[in-house]
Amino acid sequence: MLDQQQLLKLASYRMPFGKYKSRLLIDLPEPYVVWFAGKGFPAGELGEMLAIVLEIKVNGLEYLFEPLRTDSRPNRQ
Repeated sequence: MLDQQQLLKLASYRMPFGKYKSRLLIDLPEPYVVWFAGKGFPAGELGEMLAIVLEIKVNGLEYLFEPLRTDSRPNRQ
């Protein structure tokens, strides 16, 4: 279960590398997160956050992050 601090951190956590560098994790395309899960999430906090994002996306819960966004404009490049 997520605690409040994890939820707030996830709302502003950005992808640090790759094609989607700087995009909010919650805004990553679901197929990309699923692909990443198949390849294996990275170790550490990024991997933990991506695993949470996967659960959020497959359950259609992205809307819960709208009020938590630190920037009102999603970075959807």
